Formats: sequence, C-alpha cells, structure tokens
Amino acid sequence: AGPGTHHVITAATEHEAVLAPCRWLVDRGVRVTVLAVPPDGLVDVEAVASAMSPDTRLVSIMAANNEIGTLQPVEEIGRLCRERGILFHSDIAQAAGKLPLNVESCCMDLASLSGHKLYGPKGVGALFVRRGLRPAPQQHGGGQESGIRPGTLNVPGIVGLGKACELAGSELASQAEDGGLRRLRDRLWSLLQAKVPRLHLNGHPLRRLPGNLNVSFDCVKAESLLMLLEGELALSTGSACSSTGGGPSHVLSALGLPPERIDGAVRIGLGRFNTQDEVDRAADLLAEAVTRLRALSPLWK
Repeated sequence: AGPGTHHVITAATEHEAVLAPCRWLVDRGVRVTVLAVPPDGLVDVEAVASAMSPDTRLVSIMAANNEIGTLQPVEEIGRLCRERGILFHSDIAQAAGKLPLNVESCCMDLASLSGHKLYGPKGVGALFVRRGLRPAPQQHGGGQESGIRPGTLNVPGIVGLGKACELAGSELASQAEDGGLRRLRDRLWSLLQAKVPRLHLNGHPLRRLPGNLNVSFDCVKAESLLMLLEGELALSTGSACSSTGGGPSHVLSALGLPPERIDGAVRIGLGRFNTQDEVDRAADLLAEAVTRLRALSPLWK
C-alpha cells in the first residue's frame, strides 16, 4: 500500500502485528478503516463490503483471535475480496495446526503464521504468498527468499517449522475423531460454571478456537488471580506479546465490555498434551482462588 489513493481495511480486534503497521501506514498518508465488532468479536462480512471503495487495495482479517478465540468468516471475506479484485491477507497464527484451513478455498492472497503457536521453534514464521504476487521487500540487503526477505536463512528454524506443520497436520485428523481440545475446553467451561457463580465467557460462544477460553470473574482482578495461581496454572490477561504493556486489552475494549469485566478477564489456553485430570484440577484451582479473592473484596456480596 502507498499514500494518496490507497485504502486498507482491518478490524479493531486484530493483533498488534497488524494494527501497528496500519498505524504506520496512516502516518504516511494511507487511508485505513478499522472496523468495529459486536460483543462476540465476529466481524460482519457486510461491514467489510460496505467499507470497500474503488481505492481499497488490501483487507486484513485474522482467521482466529488470539485472546477471545473467535473464528472469523475468512472464507466469505476472501471470496468477497476476490470478487472485488482486492488483496486479502489473514493472520492465521492461531488457526494453523488447530483447525482445517485451506488458503485456496479461503481465497487468501497472503497468510502469515508463527512457529511457536504450533509447537515449532520461537523466532521463526512463514508468509504464504499466492503464486503471481510479488510483494515489495520491507527490508533491504541480500537477495535471500527471492529478494523479499533478506538475511541469512535460519535453517534450524525453517526445518523446525516445517516439521511442526507436518506433525500438526497429522494431529488434526485424530483431534477431529475424538473431539480432542474442544471436548476438554467444554468440560472446563462446564466445571467452572458449576463451581463459580457470576462469571462470563468472552468472545463468540460457538465460533471459537477449540482450546481457548476467555473468562471474566465478577469482583476479581485478573492480575491478583494470576499471582495467586503462579506456579500452579499458566494463565494470561491477554496477548503474551502485549500483556506487559500495563493497559487494558484492546481486544476486550473493542468488544465494548465494561472496565470491571475487562479487569477480571483471564485467557485460558489448552494444548494437545493436556489431559482431563489436568482440566479438572485447573477448575478446582480457579474456583478456590476466585473464592479466596472474593472473600477479600468489599464489592462481593
């Protein structure tokens, strides 16, 4: 995208890896539309269509949200972009290896992913570029990777990412057969609902990642909950990339949630190695910790 007559469309719940470059483009004269989302975080395809204009060059919508797990209608958005002759990029970091995903059927021109999100090495990622496209390099130096990304190739990282993708692909079949992560996630949510009153599920109740729960507990500060459970459970208050920033989650803020619900929100992630016993233990630990914190809160009645 360039200045003047170029227009980019994205959503308010995107990862900072997309939102920060969009702000950079705005500073250089590119018009960027950041779409609002409803409380479940699901991007409206009609809103994308309405935002398009003759100068729209790119739409960037993630496949799955990293905080609330909402699955976006990327197939419909991709087809819309293809019909209008607009490039479609999707951040598939959270979906890759967890959900069946076909860049062709989703009409993705560009798709980016990170190795460590599917048990690969940290510090390595991949960009899918549809055949025939020629992205302008954002860094300059050597001619590696067809001149798009200069620098000596990270061979161990590349091999590790390739193997991780191979294993993830084979794992998807077994996950589909027994319900895998989705079954454990639903069990954890059911246990929490039974053990803890006044809690809220953030994100879409059905269209969500199989291993994701984002839960708000009334009259509990998420930071206090994390400290109380340190050494027992690994939880977070938002994106691991930005949770040390000190401000409220921009994703939960974009949903229009009240400040107290944002303050009480924790992200719970389940992985392929988690067991039912661990899920049951996690529910007990969370319930005990929430009860202890509420006993100290003047707001709890």
